[in-house]
Amino acid sequence: MLPYINGPFDYVSNLLGASRDEVKLLSLFLISYPLAGVLKRLPDSKPWLKNVFIIAVALFYLVGLFDLWSGLLLVVFDAVGTYAIAKYVQGPYMPWIGFVFLMGHMSISHVYRQMTGSPSRVDITGAQMVMVMKLSAFCWNVWDGKQKPADLTDEQKDRMLTELPAPLDYAGFVAFFPSLMIGPAFDFVDYHRWLNTSMFDLPPGTDPLKAPPTRKKRKIPRSATPAMWKMAQGIIWIVVFLQCQNYFSSDMVLGPRYESLNLGWRIFYLHMMSFATRMKYYGVWNLTDGACTLAGIGYKGLDPKTGKPNWDRLINVKPAGVELAQNTHAYLGNWNLNTNHWLRNYMYLRVTPKGKKPGFRASMATFVTSAFWHGFQPGYYLTFVLASFVQNVAKNSRRLLRPFFLTPDGKPLPRKRYYDVFTWFVTQLTFSFVTAPFLLLSIHDSLAVWSRVYFYVPIGVALCSAFLASPGKAWLQKKVKERTGAAGKPKLARTESTESMQGATLGVPSEPGREFDEMVDEIMVEVKHRRGNKPGPEGGDLRKAVEDTLHKQTEGMRKVQ
Repeated sequence: MLPYINGPFDYVSNLLGASRDEVKLLSLFLISYPLAGVLKRLPDSKPWLKNVFIIAVALFYLVGLFDLWSGLLLVVFDAVGTYAIAKYVQGPYMPWIGFVFLMGHMSISHVYRQMTGSPSRVDITGAQMVMVMKLSAFCWNVWDGKQKPADLTDEQKDRMLTELPAPLDYAGFVAFFPSLMIGPAFDFVDYHRWLNTSMFDLPPGTDPLKAPPTRKKRKIPRSATPAMWKMAQGIIWIVVFLQCQNYFSSDMVLGPRYESLNLGWRIFYLHMMSFATRMKYYGVWNLTDGACTLAGIGYKGLDPKTGKPNWDRLINVKPAGVELAQNTHAYLGNWNLNTNHWLRNYMYLRVTPKGKKPGFRASMATFVTSAFWHGFQPGYYLTFVLASFVQNVAKNSRRLLRPFFLTPDGKPLPRKRYYDVFTWFVTQLTFSFVTAPFLLLSIHDSLAVWSRVYFYVPIGVALCSAFLASPGKAWLQKKVKERTGAAGKPKLARTESTESMQGATLGVPSEPGREFDEMVDEIMVEVKHRRGNKPGPEGGDLRKAVEDTLHKQTEGMRKVQ
């Protein structure tokens, strides 16, 4: 650590009531802007100089600012280990070996952080979480480069690496300072295209006169205005968060005053605690996205409508999409976009055998990966498990209720505005409840707060699930079918296809009931394969035997717990 560097941070932390490390982290995000401006102005013809500058700034952040010598060693260990695995391990298990290596090492850091119990202190865990996404994707990209193009999707062909990058380029990719501590994550191909400036080539057939303006001979378009706008948004979110955190915090909902409030006010404070926490993430993710935009790596090409540069390549959250979400899919799909992308492309689709659609195995692998990636606090798992049941109920309810607010051909009726307001209200209050354990962390505190609002979400989920298992569901389905008539199933407007979002919402299973059925189907296939020609139950008898065995094992685990 640089001598006397803590003095100004101690002064500011006393003024803001935040910890020294939190002030340092916020300062790091702001310092990244002028440094990103310098990085952008380094000669395009000297990529080695950009790499060296990136590495030097990353060293300053880790060692000069936070004194994280051990953290530096962990990052180097992960980076060197992953490069060695990608280079020397042959065969189809290479990406999985890299994944296990990275996740296992990060899990140790999670456990250590949980044991120290100092959430306001900055350690290397956040950077490691980013490294897991970047480096596990790197292993898959290297593996894809060894496959036949016909066996790859368009996305995989675009991301693949036919040869290992030079060590200096790889080090710059790992150490990219605007996103070092909390992301956003990106694939090596994005970094390489930014480094050699091919990212900024005009699409074939584009009029050169419509090229975005640049300075002098530099290929990177001007990005100061969108970067400053993102920085301003980030600062506003952080300022509002600092004003709200003293009123809507975990201390409030766990304190005696909270119990004296009526139910309406308790739910309001619970919602505001969740919203205040989201504002912190809106702020820091906007700040890091803005620094990446200023450096140029956030470039996504020309907007086809306006013809202007699109700087949303690395956007990690859409606050309006979260806050105005009317269903669970939209809520989760607009949050932590880069993690969603990683889970979908490097887990959900990778565990699925070629030629088959993703099923239970893919959903469960993604769910477990997302949970382990976040850490081992019990509250995380309360949130994930409850969210899966909420998503199942929400999806089925939407299918049964929404058509009554649409014309048979799928156009909204005037009364649909009331449906939209109601579903927005329910979605927001539901996730305020569901995400509370994610903030409170412990089972004791989580259950204490849930009990103070009378477990309104589990009770609502249980009632809805009971209805969906009753004849009422069939009656509603019949009414929906009668309503749609010859027009068939109403067309639901979506901003993103169900297929592209499947498996992308932070690993939360969308339909636990269907997942269980798919698990039974897969076990039946495996039983028949292992049994061979030996006699045994078939069809419905085999399914019943598998289901009974699964239920017995589940009950046995519950009794042990």
